[in-house]
Amino acid sequence: MRAAVVRESGGPEAIEVVEVATPEPGPGEVLVKVVAATVNFADVMVRTGLNVQYGATAARPQFGLGTDVTGTVAVVGAGVTRFAVGDPVLGTQERLDRPFGTQAEYVVLEDWELAPAPDGIDLVHLATVGLNATTADQALDALAVEPGQWLLVSGAAGGVGLFTVELARLRGLNVIAQGGPADEKLVLEAGAQHFVSREDDLVPTVRRLVPGGVHGAVDAANLAAGAADAVRHGGAFVSLLNSAPMARREVRMINMAWHTDAGRLAKLAAYAGAGLISLRVAKTYPLERIADAHRALAEGGLRGRIVLVPDHG
Repeated sequence: MRAAVVRESGGPEAIEVVEVATPEPGPGEVLVKVVAATVNFADVMVRTGLNVQYGATAARPQFGLGTDVTGTVAVVGAGVTRFAVGDPVLGTQERLDRPFGTQAEYVVLEDWELAPAPDGIDLVHLATVGLNATTADQALDALAVEPGQWLLVSGAAGGVGLFTVELARLRGLNVIAQGGPADEKLVLEAGAQHFVSREDDLVPTVRRLVPGGVHGAVDAANLAAGAADAVRHGGAFVSLLNSAPMARREVRMINMAWHTDAGRLAKLAAYAGAGLISLRVAKTYPLERIADAHRALAEGGLRGRIVLVPDHG
């Protein structure tokens, strides 16, 4: 099989697509034939060596790339009862010690990292759910904002931000979405009650809309204090990039890291199958053009995910 790996940190040109033996699943593991795998900032952190620099993993000769995956079960290991050969699945993997990730023709995952894919859903589009929707849903859990209360989402048109708006709507929250001037229609259609352009002064604008401030905020744009000051006394603030400011006014400051949760993933996939959350694919690339996919991610401005689609020949 072919798989994307990084052996020397660097730019997109550092990524190698190598030919290796197709792995075999061990006990409790599943071999998935990959249909699609998204490209995320998490892959950039692996490629550039930031995960080693920040202490998330030890240095090693080779890192596999890819967190999200959709595909079909090719082989089940001993003891696996939840899945059978041919089942469509989606999954996420956060381990950095594996020599190969999901950006490959096949990937081995433990059965608890996988969830069944809903019937009739396009697996390329479903691949966009994984990390981003899981992060959004876990951030909302961490905030514990109640139905009818107000939530601020910075970077609301991005991969995590838009899922946050949609999932907040499903929880009965009122949302103020911040984004680029061209994003207003998108985030309002996703369920936000108000839109604030990133060209506006965020904190006073939010506090005019919600006197006293919002009850919680998800900072997907890394605004830190520039968004946290819009949260009311005793509220809560989640940073997705470990940049939550020092706690003041009894605001709970949370630096949140997502984690694999197959039960949650199954719920989110069901939402997608029912049309309750949107699946947006901006561009697809074959595996051999993964460097171009990383360049497109760096250019930004996309409203949808970049997805790798291996050609199994």
